[in-house]
Amino acid sequence: MNGHIINSFCSLAFLGAFVPATALIYTLSPQRVRPWVLLLASYACFWLISGKLLVLLIATTLVTYLTGLVLGRVRAEQREAVAGTRDRAERRAIKARYRNRSRMVVGFSALASVGILVSVKYLGFLGGIASSLGTLVGFEWHFVPPKIGVPTGISFYTLQALSYVFDVYRSTIEPERNPMRLALFMGFFPQLMEGPICRYGETADQLAAGEPIRTDNLVNGLVRIAWGVAKIIIVADRLNLYVKPVFADYTAWSGTVIALGAVLYTFQLYCDFSGTIDIVIGVGRIFGVRLPENFRQPFFSRTASEFWQRWHITLGAWLRDYVFYPVSLSSPVKRFARGARKVFGTRTGSVLSGGVALFCVWILNGLWHGSGWQYLFFGMYYFVTILASGLLEPLFSGMRRALKIDPSARPWIVFQVLRTWTIVFVGELIFRAEGVRAGIGMLGRIASGFSPAALIDGSVLAPGMDAADFAVVALFAVAMLFFGLWRELGCRTPRPALQHRIGISCAALAAICVVIIVFGAYGQGYVPLDPIYAQF
Repeated sequence: MNGHIINSFCSLAFLGAFVPATALIYTLSPQRVRPWVLLLASYACFWLISGKLLVLLIATTLVTYLTGLVLGRVRAEQREAVAGTRDRAERRAIKARYRNRSRMVVGFSALASVGILVSVKYLGFLGGIASSLGTLVGFEWHFVPPKIGVPTGISFYTLQALSYVFDVYRSTIEPERNPMRLALFMGFFPQLMEGPICRYGETADQLAAGEPIRTDNLVNGLVRIAWGVAKIIIVADRLNLYVKPVFADYTAWSGTVIALGAVLYTFQLYCDFSGTIDIVIGVGRIFGVRLPENFRQPFFSRTASEFWQRWHITLGAWLRDYVFYPVSLSSPVKRFARGARKVFGTRTGSVLSGGVALFCVWILNGLWHGSGWQYLFFGMYYFVTILASGLLEPLFSGMRRALKIDPSARPWIVFQVLRTWTIVFVGELIFRAEGVRAGIGMLGRIASGFSPAALIDGSVLAPGMDAADFAVVALFAVAMLFFGLWRELGCRTPRPALQHRIGISCAALAAICVVIIVFGAYGQGYVPLDPIYAQF
């Protein structure tokens, strides 16, 4: 994204100019005009980030809007046709006929929206596969993809478009007849870069309400924004000094350095992504829009499955509702489930049949993150891990009973959390590696060359961070752990503090700004990190 006017939501161009200007115009505008202000600001922001690729967002929005109208018309025709007959068999036939028409409309819309996504993001990857297959059968062909460019956030707004179409098809929501409302839902500018992925019923009414900017929303939004900026500038940008050289050429480093690099990359990714989401939620809050949370203390998870229920929550919920459940309830999978239960028993058969849907979820999860074999490998890594966990749970339960381990005992919970950390660190190493071969090579060097002594003799400092950088990261990690533990334990703000929440929020904002100024990673030697998830 280098070279564009807005390179990240943590930039001065966005937070220091674009958001204040939008808020000022929004405040000075009549309530009925404010949604238009947000829409024009959203398209302007997209233009400042991705230029003329704005046309792809508009095209996806137009397809989505027309699909909703057609589905609404099909539904109305079905109601009229059903109301005109009292014969039960004929009514079923009418419903089946119109259901098939609706499915064709949904299929066309999904093909168009996903086709735009594939053409700009995956065409080179798919063309490379086709070229390789052609070589195997003796047909020499080298595919050269057209240079279109990838608009920022295309994977995010495409999923929002699909969720709208699916929800209209399911009659969960009514088709939107006002194109401006749908366009604003699709392109609301804080969500452009990294989500969260919203459903139409969650945010459309809030966006169209044009509520005035209130003091409590403004202050709380600024605090959330500052907290996100602190995560990015203090931690994510600083860790880039270590992570970038380790993953750029892993052969130059020991297994210990690579292992630490994988751990630090996981923390960097979390601070960058969750920090951007904090900024997004904070900006939305300023305009009176409450966006869904995307993280819920993921590093307190006890299993890999639980981790993905707490990390990138809106993506996981989307895959659950629009992939896992439909695949699980499909006729072929139901037939497979019945056969599997007969052959392997009720529990194992159910896990295996659920594994079909799980496979679809994780193959799509991997591909959604990028067009490369390492992303598919990343998806299959979690698919195998979670499926194996489900299949082996009876064995693990028997072992716990034999060893008289109390599942609720604190030492056992700590063990589970640390085990999950290990699974996640390995997964993120695969995710970040420069290809599958590099990922396997890095894991091999860790297995053969890890030395605990290197953690204390200073050799791990070689990639670029000094002791002061590590100290700053450690202090911030402790602070994040404290706030995360506060939430995890369900602690609430004391009642006296609630009575002075505006004053306390202002004090917190000032304190965070001071911390950013003192400990931020900027100046000579530091290079701001491009938002990691914006490329997805």
